[in-house]
Amino acid sequence: MAIRTSAALKWAASAAATAALALLPAAAQAQTQTQTLKVVMHSDVKILDPIWTTAYIVRNHGYMIYDTLLAVDDKLAVKPQMLEGWKVSDDKLVYTFTLRDGLKFHDGQPVTSEDCIASIKRWAARDAMGQKLLEFTRELAAVDARTFTLTLKEPYGLVLESLGKPSSLVPFIMPKRVAETPANTQISEFVGSGPFVFRRDLWRAGETVIYEKFKDYKPRAEPPSGLAGGKVVHLDRVEWLAMPDPQTAVNALINGEIDMIEQPVIELLALLEKDKNIEVIDFNPLGLQYSFRFNVLHKPFDNARIRQAALYALNQKDFLMAGIGDPKYFKECKAVFICNTPNATTKGFEDKLESNFAKSKELLKEAGYDGTPVVLLFATDTNTGRLTPIVKSLLERGGFTVDIQPMDWQTVVARRTRKEAPSAGGWNGFMTAWVSADLLDPIMSSFVSGACDKAAIGWPCDAELEKLRDSYARTTDPAERKALAEKVQVRLSEYPTYAHLGQYNIPVARRTTVSGNLEAPVPVFWNVKKKQ
Repeated sequence: MAIRTSAALKWAASAAATAALALLPAAAQAQTQTQTLKVVMHSDVKILDPIWTTAYIVRNHGYMIYDTLLAVDDKLAVKPQMLEGWKVSDDKLVYTFTLRDGLKFHDGQPVTSEDCIASIKRWAARDAMGQKLLEFTRELAAVDARTFTLTLKEPYGLVLESLGKPSSLVPFIMPKRVAETPANTQISEFVGSGPFVFRRDLWRAGETVIYEKFKDYKPRAEPPSGLAGGKVVHLDRVEWLAMPDPQTAVNALINGEIDMIEQPVIELLALLEKDKNIEVIDFNPLGLQYSFRFNVLHKPFDNARIRQAALYALNQKDFLMAGIGDPKYFKECKAVFICNTPNATTKGFEDKLESNFAKSKELLKEAGYDGTPVVLLFATDTNTGRLTPIVKSLLERGGFTVDIQPMDWQTVVARRTRKEAPSAGGWNGFMTAWVSADLLDPIMSSFVSGACDKAAIGWPCDAELEKLRDSYARTTDPAERKALAEKVQVRLSEYPTYAHLGQYNIPVARRTTVSGNLEAPVPVFWNVKKKQ
């Protein structure tokens, strides 16, 4: 969930790009094929299990090597992907899914119903939307090698939306032997059936990640649209190169040493836009949302009134101005479920997120706040993390004591899974961001779940939230869904699970020799071409 931009950059020397490329392993330097795409992503890949973490770089890695049963198109409509199709019984309790013929894993083995069932169960053990689906599920059963059924206890309105979930966590399909790894244990084998093969033997954490075309991949016949349709691979190889310094990456793009930057820093966009050999394009028009996550297990955020005080102390504009700066790329938005979408409302937040420090101090006094420090995990290598000092400043002005602890994003990703007290290596809060496509309703939005130990990192526990989410999950009526989403948002203002700190967009920068990138909430590399 980390996003690269920065409001305060130290400009590096132009020669830094050449120096950075010299750090690449010999295998990468030797690669001279014209159909090799070199990309600087927003973060390095250190975790390889896309079900173990919501970090977007790991999700992106997942889309390279795994495939999904269903996928959303550019209108967010659910379409078959690995599936040939499905049928629903008249009573809406039995879904019968049939796989396309000829699907293979990278090791040559066929994809079977048993693989799908095991993969769904492992994903659902960790994902908020998956957990809710399994609560309504009586049984997942194989009919034959290509057919399986999902039988519900009662009608559930989000079966297809759940299995077609576009972003973290994604229900990727893995071989049964891999998917049977406990959900709280990272997998150690990385065999998918997706369009690219991960070259683990060439992987160098902190340097490069290499993917090669899976020659036996069987794309759908339909044209590509969003994450759906035919995943036709035109590239022989994709290399993700680690360049933590934004100026180094920009220099490398200008010099033609790389082909694309997933998330160039906003401050350098003007420089890129002046170069006739570079295009700056937004392929994710829904954008993203800044988020500050509370850990409800430990003081002081175990008290909902104290979390409310934080909502009064924070504001959106400071984060948007510092992280993005250019108003054409951001908007203040108090809608938890994203502005200009069906579930958008300001209810419950009309007077919050405006830095009312007096109100924050008043609530802290009423709640008996004793000055317990708020331990903030400060990711220094991403823009989202670099906004953490703003959290510190605003909370302190609102009456909090704050302990800010610097580290890199991958350390944040690992540490935020710990439930120990902050004094024992745990935490109280951290900055992150979600793509808006993850936040459109109370079921898919992981930070909204109040499912206690089953909830996402931060582990909020609220029966009222879960009751409202269950009601939302049962209905298919748009008006009822909107009313329930509003009730959920009001409850989040009373029992805060996170602070939503504004919406924004980050375009891609690519050389004009590159084409075919798809409009989607995830950066994907099928359909992409590179001119010789």
